[in-house]
Amino acid sequence: MTGPSAEAAPTTGTGAGTEAVTDATTPAEDLAAAQAALVAALVAGGPLPPGFDTGRVDAARRALLRKRAGEVARAWPLLAGSLGAAFTPRFVRWAAGRPPSGSFADGLAFAQHLRDAGELPPLGATELSEREPRPEKVRRRFWRR
Repeated sequence: MTGPSAEAAPTTGTGAGTEAVTDATTPAEDLAAAQAALVAALVAGGPLPPGFDTGRVDAARRALLRKRAGEVARAWPLLAGSLGAAFTPRFVRWAAGRPPSGSFADGLAFAQHLRDAGELPPLGATELSEREPRPEKVRRRFWRR
């Protein structure tokens, strides 16, 4: 085998001209793992990977949570309006440690959380009742065969 793929293809065995397969990772794999760990720390409450400044990562995490709250507020305007200035801090406390699911799904889960805690304002309850998925009704035939 010749060309670039010949160098990348590991071989097994102990004979002359063969190399033992190792568990070493490539720099690209190491970078991908570090990036995945950083994303998890930023948006899903994962642990901070080594080598990153705690203060800067925390600042970025808070900014991303506020941005996420704004997106949910645009998707759920009655819920956000009914909570007023308390919407963003309450959403941020609720969302911290939860991975994002999209603004509609995050808003739905947040509204359901408030409802279950008995803290959902009337306008938010109206919006939730209009937008919450309902189980499909079983259609019955009006005639029989």
